Amino acid sequence: MADKSPDPIDRHVGSRIRMRRIMLGMSQETLGEALGLTFQQVQKYEKGTNRIGASRLWQIAETLGIPVESFYEGLQGGSGAAASLSDSAEHAFMSEFIATSDGIALARAWPQLGSKLRRSLVDLVEQIAEREKGSRR
Repeated sequence: MADKSPDPIDRHVGSRIRMRRIMLGMSQETLGEALGLTFQQVQKYEKGTNRIGASRLWQIAETLGIPVESFYEGLQGGSGAAASLSDSAEHAFMSEFIATSDGIALARAWPQLGSKLRRSLVDLVEQIAEREKGSRR
């Protein structure tokens, strides 16, 4: 039986679409309307469960105001099927996190903080994470 999970490249492109859409404060419904699609179809594109054709990807890029190649940032090497995501677990986690509304809000606010405050926040979050990790054992 064939594997039904989305291709990693389709998931990556979908997450980049989601990230850009959220950065613009655009709903799936609004993007869908601009493309002549339902919000459910936009969801499927963003999850990578439905592949996006070249002309549709061009249309999405135009609607989101970014070049098509930006959807492929973070992909590495190879030709055709040999191309793959840079497959570290950390890279996958970061891509998923930054595609969330919390991740985007944090990324927008972060540069406005001074370097000492940023370092203090990182230390604080690491300490909290360690405590959480310890309390789950």
